[in-house]
Amino acid sequence: MKTTIDIPDALAQEAKAVARGSGTTLRELVVAGLRAEVERREAAVVVDFHFPTVAGDGLAAELVPEDVVHRSYGLPS
Repeated sequence: MKTTIDIPDALAQEAKAVARGSGTTLRELVVAGLRAEVERREAAVVVDFHFPTVAGDGLAAELVPEDVVHRSYGLPS
C-alpha cells in the first residue's frame, strides 16, 4: 500500500544515511522500524492494579509499587 507521511527533514536525512550505510533502501528501513514498533507495542504488558490502603486512609506503608505488581500477578519478589 502506498501512503504519504511527513517526516522531519533531519530525521529523513539521517534515515537515508543509515539506509545507504547498511546497503538497504529507505523503504526497507522504514518497514523494519515500523514492524519493530508495532510488535513492541503489541507485546507491552498492561498492568491493571490498585494500591492496597490502610482502612482507605492511604497506602500500606510496608508496600512499594513493585511489591504490589509482584503480588497482583503472582510474580517472585
